[in-house]
Amino acid sequence: MWFIKVVKQYEKLVVLRFGRYVGLRGPGLRLLIPFLDVGRKIDMRESFVSIPHQTNITKDNAPISIDFLIYSRVLEDEAQKSVLDVQDFRGAITGMATTTLRAVIGDILLDDVLAKREEINIRLRTKLDEVTLRWGVKVTAVEIREIIPPKEIQDSMNRQMAAERVRRAVILEAEGIKQSKITVAEGEKQSAILKAEGGRQAAILEAEGERQAAVLRAEGFSMALDKIFAVAKNVDGNTLSLQYFDTLKALGNSPSTKWVFPMEFTRMLQPFFNTLNQQQKDSGQG
Repeated sequence: MWFIKVVKQYEKLVVLRFGRYVGLRGPGLRLLIPFLDVGRKIDMRESFVSIPHQTNITKDNAPISIDFLIYSRVLEDEAQKSVLDVQDFRGAITGMATTTLRAVIGDILLDDVLAKREEINIRLRTKLDEVTLRWGVKVTAVEIREIIPPKEIQDSMNRQMAAERVRRAVILEAEGIKQSKITVAEGEKQSAILKAEGGRQAAILEAEGERQAAVLRAEGFSMALDKIFAVAKNVDGNTLSLQYFDTLKALGNSPSTKWVFPMEFTRMLQPFFNTLNQQQKDSGQG
């Protein structure tokens, strides 16, 4: 008579005959000889073991409490080892994890324990994997869930975080004041530039206006001289002489007793003298 066992898709069946390992059986209906064969099912799915809080001492002698999870699975080709080489591989992993954690934490400073979780996870997984591989079990991951430092260290950390927040607030405030001053100075600079540019443009326009006014005055004076010269060309010598005598008459009526005449003045009277001489010659001949 055969004894039938149903092996599920995610299981393997380790068969022992007369206490000797005779092979692994896959999923499906498996026949075992009663009283001769013993079958032991193995779950091939990835499983996890929860390690409760463990108090460990860091390298700088600070007590710290840590709990974590261990993920593992039985290797496909070496599933029989998890039955033949270890009585309870999950219990063995739990015990091995606690001692390995103490060894790993004992080599790390408290600050590093708090800051380097991923590094600790990798070191724990590597050390556990070295042991569990001989049981046909692969540790796939180790994840620290919580790290609880002593109360006095927590208080110190809280004060440190508060001081850090104050420092950041002061830095942000100072940065804001600096940016505000830079903005104000930039605005004043632009204002001064615009004022200077406006003054320069005003000076240019004023100078341009004065230049144009001077040009217009010079052109007016030039036109006046041209008019005077045009009129003077039409004045004969007798008219000029009469003008000279009118001038002398005006000088004679003044209270001055001395007059200074330039040499050119005699040349101005020369036409008059020539006229007098001609009249005298004409009267002598008559």
